[in-house]
Amino acid sequence: MHRSRLTLDPDFRIGAVDERLFGSFVEHMGRSVYTGVFEEGHPTADEDGFRTDVLELTRELGVTTVRYPGGNFVSNHRWEDGVGPLADRPTTLDLAWRSLEPNTFGLNEFMAWARKAGVEPMMAVNLGTRGTSDALNLLEYANHSSGTRYAELRREHGVADPHDILLWCLGNEMDGPWQMGHKTAEEYGRLAAETARAMKRLDPRLSLVACGSSHADMPTFGAWEATVLEHTYEHVDLISAHAYYEPLDGDVDSFLASGSGMDDMIRSVVAAADHVGSKVRSKRRINLSFDEWNVWYQKGWGGEDSLEWTERPRLIEDVYDVTDAVVVGSLLMTLLRNADRVSVACQAQLANVIAPIMTRPGGPAWRQTIFHPFALTARHAKGEVLRTEPETPRTETGRYGEVPLLWTTATLDRKNGEISLFAVNRDRTRPMTLETSLKAFPGVRLVEHLVLADDDPTAVNTEAEPDRVAPRTVVPTRPTDGVLTTELAPSSWNLLRLAYDSPATGRGPA
Repeated sequence: MHRSRLTLDPDFRIGAVDERLFGSFVEHMGRSVYTGVFEEGHPTADEDGFRTDVLELTRELGVTTVRYPGGNFVSNHRWEDGVGPLADRPTTLDLAWRSLEPNTFGLNEFMAWARKAGVEPMMAVNLGTRGTSDALNLLEYANHSSGTRYAELRREHGVADPHDILLWCLGNEMDGPWQMGHKTAEEYGRLAAETARAMKRLDPRLSLVACGSSHADMPTFGAWEATVLEHTYEHVDLISAHAYYEPLDGDVDSFLASGSGMDDMIRSVVAAADHVGSKVRSKRRINLSFDEWNVWYQKGWGGEDSLEWTERPRLIEDVYDVTDAVVVGSLLMTLLRNADRVSVACQAQLANVIAPIMTRPGGPAWRQTIFHPFALTARHAKGEVLRTEPETPRTETGRYGEVPLLWTTATLDRKNGEISLFAVNRDRTRPMTLETSLKAFPGVRLVEHLVLADDDPTAVNTEAEPDRVAPRTVVPTRPTDGVLTTELAPSSWNLLRLAYDSPATGRGPA
């Protein structure tokens, strides 16, 4: 059995937990929208055609922010096609996913859905086939109160009050040659800067995200960020990062270490941003919006050219197993570990398309395995992130080199006297004993230990067996002399909830 040790202390503070870290993504792709969040005539559909079973699962998942309408979709999208009377909306060709788009669900429908789901919208503008003028028209339609062309158009469409969307993406993956309107870093940087200046002139409240690299293996990774930020540094607030993970060539050990790969990527983007900040002598600091991340089995994806022109095709509806859930949990932990520099994050996507929620048209919705670590982290990661520096064995991986077998992070809710310790044992065969020093927390006790693991790491949840994989409770142990000793199963994601006698509230939660 492996042995690891770590110390938790309230002075080991990284940064506050930003609620926007628990974001998701709804793109007009496959069945994410149609028969995902929206299905008129479904037994659970409400008066707006929204599937209430998906709404309930979205709330349970703990999603705080949702990016819309893309993704690759946005780079060929005309937002005007999705507003106004349904009879006047055209069916259009979506070049990103070679799909027929009926435009039944557009901006106003999304905003109505977002209000019901209780999430903040994150809107993307088309800087691929369109540009600054169209971005301003969309912003005026969405956020201006009345008395102007596009504000009055919104009111004619039955939406009297402005949507007040404050978080905006300046295009999507513009470094990618697959993107409609793909640009060089110089071309995109100039356009993004011009658009950002104009949008903030219209509405100074906005937070704007410039496009970073599509993934860390892009040949321009790092250089792209530096060039784009040299143009935009004083005009944007965040730079995006995107990453997807899968076990390549059967290398499960590297797959389980994906959190280390994400950690390296974050550090690289931060270094590029801070370099530009120093170069332009700015007092501002650019943080990251990690607005696409997940496990995605891309080797099984035939690519856009393999698609036929059809409406709501079944695209990349990956079914996730236990190992996938452990990796998703570790990626969330990595985002928290970088809470001082990652301000927004969106798991792609919410429903059906590489998603925690699956649906059958006309039928039920159910939780995939990856639903559980996200929901529990969103529910219990509150307050501040604490730095954890465990003493743990290390192992060599093919993709990421030498990595620690124990991956951890922790959050401290001083107001309620609660600590949440998240831990992953990356070893696939051997359990791990973890000794956690909690001597800085008076009266500390273990409230709950939840584990996501299974004797069959390939087990999945399906419509027939929706609860085959779920977190289970481990009989809690008591700290002895301020040290908690717990056992972590092989290839497992763990949540240890602790309470202590908080000076703010007295005795913490039971």
